[in-house]
Amino acid sequence: MTQTERFHILDKEVLPGETKTVNLKIAQLHTMTELKIPIIVSHSDVKGPVVLLSAGLHGDEFNGIETVRQIIRKKINRPKKGTIICIPVINVFGFVNQSREFPDGRDLNRVFPGSREGSLASQFAYNLMEHIIPLVDYIIDFHAGGSSRFNAPQLRIEENQPELENLANAFQTPFLLYSKNIEGSFRESCDKLGKKYLLFEGGKSLDINKKIVQEAIDGTLRFLNHLDMLRDEFEVPKVDNQMIYIQDSTWIRADLSGLFQSISPTGTFVEEGQTIAWITDPYGSVEVPVLAPNSGYIINENQGPIAFQGDAIFHISTALIAKELN
Repeated sequence: MTQTERFHILDKEVLPGETKTVNLKIAQLHTMTELKIPIIVSHSDVKGPVVLLSAGLHGDEFNGIETVRQIIRKKINRPKKGTIICIPVINVFGFVNQSREFPDGRDLNRVFPGSREGSLASQFAYNLMEHIIPLVDYIIDFHAGGSSRFNAPQLRIEENQPELENLANAFQTPFLLYSKNIEGSFRESCDKLGKKYLLFEGGKSLDINKKIVQEAIDGTLRFLNHLDMLRDEFEVPKVDNQMIYIQDSTWIRADLSGLFQSISPTGTFVEEGQTIAWITDPYGSVEVPVLAPNSGYIINENQGPIAFQGDAIFHISTALIAKELN
């Protein structure tokens, strides 16, 4: 079915078959320079859903930014039907400063849905929720681990959400982690509006990992194909292994401070009691093993060379769900 409707966003029109960049003004710098976020909109001439691909909510999480950049560069964002909106960098402030936070020190992903008259971060969250999110049906938001903590490629959704489970099964990453929405998060606010939101996690901050980026791109291709939005010229990537569904998980913390040497990379299955890392002193007199508290998959690994007592050093699954989703 051919559509003739124009797509309206931020007082701009995008014609059927057109790709256009529009700008969302978010603030003015102390230099009086306006700070704007580029938003790339591709509108098909065939009626269909609206998908948002977003990254850089935390400005130091470069894997997601690179993922959306490549999607645009390879023209994957030009849909067979419907509309795809790409925001490669949401938190431009953080991206410029290579920082997680906004200039006001706030974590943007804890102030949603925001306020018209709140803090700088809150005002921006408000504008995103007011002007962009009402237009979309589906959202894939790309994230990475922080503070040298490397996430295995994974999707996160709440339990008992059949449609989200089907979408996650279409995307297919090595792991699907059931986790509750965090108060003030982008995910929670979108969920309250009935938007179907997948959160992708992979890699660590201040880093671009080619395997993680490719995993995210492949999943997006499968997701768009599931919605019949992927153009025929693109091949749908095959999945080598069935996704592992993690119902519950826990953090392992360091019992003492010292040099940290992990021997269990993300994605590894370990047995209860297995040595998964070592913590040592620099003088050769202390060498303490870190033992797995239970059998499970390592889904996050601290790749920093030093651990302090109480630091989170691994994220490990504690309960799996043995099923295949339709």
